[in-house]
Amino acid sequence: MKKSERIRQKPSIQLMQERYEYWERVPYPGLVIDNKPAITQVDIDRVGDYLIYLVRDPLGAYGRDPAERLAEMLEDAECIGNSGMFLSYTGTYKGARITCVSGGSGCPEVELAVNDFMEYTDCSTFLRVGTSGGISEKVKVGDCVITTGVFREDGTSRAYIADGFPAYCHYEVVNAMVQAAEAHHIPYQLGVTACMDSDFVGNGRPSVGGYLQPDNINKLGTYNRAGVMNTDRESSILVTMCNLFERRGGAIFDVTDNLLTGEKFQAGAGTEDSLKLALEGIAILHQMDLQKAAAGKENWFPGIGGTAENKEG
Repeated sequence: MKKSERIRQKPSIQLMQERYEYWERVPYPGLVIDNKPAITQVDIDRVGDYLIYLVRDPLGAYGRDPAERLAEMLEDAECIGNSGMFLSYTGTYKGARITCVSGGSGCPEVELAVNDFMEYTDCSTFLRVGTSGGISEKVKVGDCVITTGVFREDGTSRAYIADGFPAYCHYEVVNAMVQAAEAHHIPYQLGVTACMDSDFVGNGRPSVGGYLQPDNINKLGTYNRAGVMNTDRESSILVTMCNLFERRGGAIFDVTDNLLTGEKFQAGAGTEDSLKLALEGIAILHQMDLQKAAAGKENWFPGIGGTAENKEG
């Protein structure tokens, strides 16, 4: 039974459907073009176990569409969908079957793609990979940030659940990414990412003509005092949806500037490291998943399958 079907069978979900007067008119599970989900137009049977979401971001200096760039690093990569809005490839990396998706920036656009992949497939893990701005003294330009949780300041995730619901990154994803960073000597910091819709005034940066309001000028200082590492515009909805819909979520970022320390913007700073970190981290996560399956466990832990107690049990 697909994960989306399990959610659909919850009595509380069914109650909402019964109370929704337009339920019978909704094209559920979604719009379709040529028997494929309309928004992503992916071949759902070719989606991998792990998904990386990338943004067509000039700050990352990918040199081409980021999904194409990452697909070059996979074995036997093939395009599994191109809707004009989203481009998707699937391939393997050290045994892990990975789908990479590129689209536009911001939580509203991420929601569109993630909804398709969660509704139609059992893809287990969703990872946001891309650029960010550093706002901690600990973070240098070119560093990677492995996100442990997201401060939700976007509007899209609020449409799903109130602010008190946590956007935590799954501990297995965080663990695998730290292992990969250490093994490959990739400079990284570990901590909270703040995610907002506005990349200018909402992120403490002036807009047209230097436009700012009093609330705007407090943003960066507030984040910094709270120990936030960096800011982005996509992680909040991805991680929130993972936590709502029984998936593992995570995010890793390269840092291209830091207003708090004054380090200047460098296009593409850390991009290659963040792509490598994502793939190597997923390869480790894949091994963790194999260990769980062999031990008959739902959760990974150090020494799984390797102690006398586990072997006997």
